Amino acid sequence: MIDVNYRWPEAGQAWRDLPEATRRQMVAAGAQEWERIFHGRATYNKQWRLARPPVLTADGFRELNEVCDRIAQLILDACRRRARTAGQLRELLGVPRGETQLLDEDEPLSEALLAAYRPDVLISGGQPRIVEYNIDSSLGGGFDTDTVIQRYGALYAERGLLDGVPARPAPSLLDQRFVAIRDELGLADGARVALLMDFDGDYPGLDDPETFIRILSPLADQARRFGIDLVIAPVATATLDAGRRLVVDGAPVDALFRLFVPNRVTPSAGLDAVAGALAAGTLPMFVSAAAWLLGNKHNFAWLYEDLDRLPADDQALVRRYVPHTVALTAAELDRALADQADLVTKPANGSAGHGVLIGREVSAQAWAEGVRAAIARGGNILQEYMPADRVAMDFVQIETGEVVTADVPYSIAPYLFGRTGSGGLARVGYPGCDEVLNLAHGVLLSGLLLTD
Repeated sequence: MIDVNYRWPEAGQAWRDLPEATRRQMVAAGAQEWERIFHGRATYNKQWRLARPPVLTADGFRELNEVCDRIAQLILDACRRRARTAGQLRELLGVPRGETQLLDEDEPLSEALLAAYRPDVLISGGQPRIVEYNIDSSLGGGFDTDTVIQRYGALYAERGLLDGVPARPAPSLLDQRFVAIRDELGLADGARVALLMDFDGDYPGLDDPETFIRILSPLADQARRFGIDLVIAPVATATLDAGRRLVVDGAPVDALFRLFVPNRVTPSAGLDAVAGALAAGTLPMFVSAAAWLLGNKHNFAWLYEDLDRLPADDQALVRRYVPHTVALTAAELDRALADQADLVTKPANGSAGHGVLIGREVSAQAWAEGVRAAIARGGNILQEYMPADRVAMDFVQIETGEVVTADVPYSIAPYLFGRTGSGGLARVGYPGCDEVLNLAHGVLLSGLLLTD
């Protein structure tokens, strides 16, 4: 049961509540072993590494998961009030036909679309605020999140740092994702499942597919514990057999775990093969490309359009946790220009921070030009600006080994698979960083340590 009046702990309080000696030893251990902790993990940052993970209370993280799950339901409800099928929803959102690859226009908008999601949550004014909602199977950062926090956990266990201390790594999101894949697709034990990726994307390491797949190889062992025979490959290498079954790495597969974004995937014969198997009904897929439409940011505007139609508790949840959002049209121009410092504009169908314009970070002229251009193009939203609270974090400088404590912005991205919370991705700024918390700007990724 969600407590609409839940009092959130102060940012950093869970860390400060740990014994001082434990905190000191954790930072020292992380500073000594940072290369081991972050080996092979995605980052563009060449100067800093985290000396410890972010720490949250287990109760707070559980409450956040419940809030995020309910908001996802409300987004689906808002879409279903307006559309019956994926094609109807695509048209209402102004997404061109064919832009979302593998989309079945006639697919009903069902609860099955909520099999995988990860909201992006800023802590602003002491409150979690969901600034974006990623609803799809192609949720980045999961492998890095789990790996980093499990390595921290192993390091602390080796040194006995958490003996008698009520703290532990957040549950494995990778485990929960395999549970969801198995259960959502109804797979038999030993089912051969293809994990397909687009190696022409811009994630660090994709330029070397062979090494990247080797780094991901522990996933196959992990999947086996859940009765899944996982095969990792580039989507471009997939083919069809005579029975129109998808063939990956020399043999047919029973299902597909899609880990590529449907509106940015590179066209290829392999992608055509996936489309052919889906059309033939021989390929269960986690998840349907229609789920991607639920992550369109116009859906936030619909939450506010429909606010008076919602029960009182749901109204309170939206107002408390979702920044006020509207479609950016000519009717909003005067307000957008007058309230520049309090607004952000984003492409509604965008991701990874592309095309985001933050009012207070640009000149009045640049803002006015950007807003007018966005209105002319169409497909943007105007959202209340949420300044990220800063929290004290500990870092090690790569070149010197010096440990530095600095107040930095951060965000939390809980992963929910099969409507069940698991781990969470923390994007953590670094000393001297700006407020743009994405990988391209050098943020550091970690999982979460939870305290009781």
